[in-house]
Amino acid sequence: MNGKSYSRYSFMIIGGLTSLLWIYPFYLVIVNSFKTRGEIFTSPLNLPIDATLANYPVAFARLDFIQSFFNSTIVTAGSIALIVFCTSMAAYALSRRPSKTSSMIYFIFAILMLVPFQSIMIPLIAIFGKVDMLNRTGLAIMYLGLGSSLAIFLYFGALRGIPKALDEAAIMDGCNRFQVYWYIMFPMLKSTTVTVIVLNAIWFWNDYLLPSLVINRAGMHTIPLRTFYFFGEYSRQWNLALAGLVLAIIPIIILYMFLQKYIIKGISDGSVK
Repeated sequence: MNGKSYSRYSFMIIGGLTSLLWIYPFYLVIVNSFKTRGEIFTSPLNLPIDATLANYPVAFARLDFIQSFFNSTIVTAGSIALIVFCTSMAAYALSRRPSKTSSMIYFIFAILMLVPFQSIMIPLIAIFGKVDMLNRTGLAIMYLGLGSSLAIFLYFGALRGIPKALDEAAIMDGCNRFQVYWYIMFPMLKSTTVTVIVLNAIWFWNDYLLPSLVINRAGMHTIPLRTFYFFGEYSRQWNLALAGLVLAIIPIIILYMFLQKYIIKGISDGSVK
């Protein structure tokens, strides 16, 4: 076996083992969602002896899934719309007006990707509480601030790969700056936009910590918040919780399956060019 073949097979083995490590938690969730509560505790790693679908209708009802799904969709879609619109415009302005100021602003956004949310969590909640914004609107604004750094980083890199001659030609044809951005630049950023949508959708849809601090009104809880109801002070309904988790991840998996072909291209466009 020559060196290239050895390296290729080594990478295949390492990749296969890594994939198993990532898939194993999903296996446990899906398999145990078809078990009774007693069977989960006696044999959590094995396939179900008597598989049952009874957990799913109960979890669906306990989650108030229709309302929770609507709340999660509103929060996720609204936050993503704000991020895509605001960050793509900001990245366009930064990439088309090179100066020391724009370079510093871009550098600040890049550095902010390294700041963990936990370090700003308490002052952020305190500030939004003082202005009475601890609601879904405030949550969307928080997500806009927290998700802007990565989005601007990706959009900025993609825009640097688009010739400025297109801007000049459009301006000569009578377009203003916003029309150049909206009708010419933004459609060319499709792959990057899809990447921003998918990465943030996975984050917002599955987030528990920030919504738990912001959304306190009944009827406005997202799916992760409702899933926590299966864990009481004296009992843990693992069979229902796992069935609820499966119901919760289905929409985001469907979204990823439809848009996955754009993700790698969007990341490479935003980080290489």
